[in-house]
Amino acid sequence: MSREELKLAGDTPRTLAPGSTIGMLGGGQLGRMMAQAGSAMGYRFVALDPAPDAPCGQVAPQIIAAYNDRDAARQLAQRSDVITYEFENVDAGVAALLAEESYVPQGSALLYTTQHRLREKAAIRAAGVPVAPYRKVGSLAELEGAAAELGLPCVLKTATGGYDGKGQAVIRQAEELEAAFRQLVPDSSAVILPELVLEKFISFQCEISVIAARSASGEVKSFPPAENIHVNNILHLSIVPARVPEEIQQRACRLAETLIDGLNAVGLLAVEMFVTEDGELFVNELAPRPHNSGHYTMDACVTSQFEQHVRAICNLPLGDTSLLTPVVMVNVLGQHLDGAVERFCRADEEANRLGIAPKLHIYGKTESKTGRKMGHINLLCKDTGDGLSWVEQTNLWRN
Repeated sequence: MSREELKLAGDTPRTLAPGSTIGMLGGGQLGRMMAQAGSAMGYRFVALDPAPDAPCGQVAPQIIAAYNDRDAARQLAQRSDVITYEFENVDAGVAALLAEESYVPQGSALLYTTQHRLREKAAIRAAGVPVAPYRKVGSLAELEGAAAELGLPCVLKTATGGYDGKGQAVIRQAEELEAAFRQLVPDSSAVILPELVLEKFISFQCEISVIAARSASGEVKSFPPAENIHVNNILHLSIVPARVPEEIQQRACRLAETLIDGLNAVGLLAVEMFVTEDGELFVNELAPRPHNSGHYTMDACVTSQFEQHVRAICNLPLGDTSLLTPVVMVNVLGQHLDGAVERFCRADEEANRLGIAPKLHIYGKTESKTGRKMGHINLLCKDTGDGLSWVEQTNLWRN
């Protein structure tokens, strides 16, 4: 089928065989790993990203332009048989343009929902999945009223933007309300104030996430839940199998599958959840794309999250999501990069002693900064405790 015929066909699900070209909005590490997985299957890739040295551009052709450049978006559409994205904050106008001029099985509706926390939470509740109690906040007075209703502690977040802990403030005492509001709304005299959401703080035992996939024809599968540990609001470790009862793992997978089906999503949906001491699950956030907590699948599952995403948007049968081995994924930030690379250039006696196999993945970013994700290591092991011991013994992650 020609591209013109494909455009006229609208959003009708279609199967795109290897040899087709996948266009990507975004050329970061997620796009890079998707291109690597999809290229092995025979797909071609082209990415749109403003950075000349974007990680994905090192392994696939790249259109160097701003994300809101409509001419560049049209060029991407002309060169692609199907278009996907590797991050959520895609310009809405460009997303709509691409949906009109190319085949975008993910559509723009899910982007619209997940770009805004209030819309996202409403959609989660509409799907019958629990979220932490929350209130919309538009002023300091509304914040004070919402805090009185929900009770403290609470977390105040911007409704749009924010990642890795940015755009949020934890409030533990009433005296902290005004400071938290000023932190997120530095100019309260502006004509239009940013929307905020106040969430009740959930006392949780641990945080887990499930990566679910749904193909264009509606097939749904999920990967085993990962137990996630954050340091300074940045994901540090993902532990699989998660250290929670099997019944909770199964329930988490069902929730993720219910959500991705209820949202009529195509591709991947990362569902982050809190697990309480009583075994309750509350969904915290969604991400309609490959996710950092799913990187363990690259070495530890029959199918990686990146191959699964390609399969889903191209309407191939979804791959087997079975876990082949216990695994601990540890992020390599800028301050860890030199030490991690140096360690992989020599024999690792500690890994040999513990019987684990470290798999290093470096993203190809040209500038290393403290706190910036530069890569990750998947530690394949007989027991996740051995992987955690390796992380502790290396001393790389103490800063």
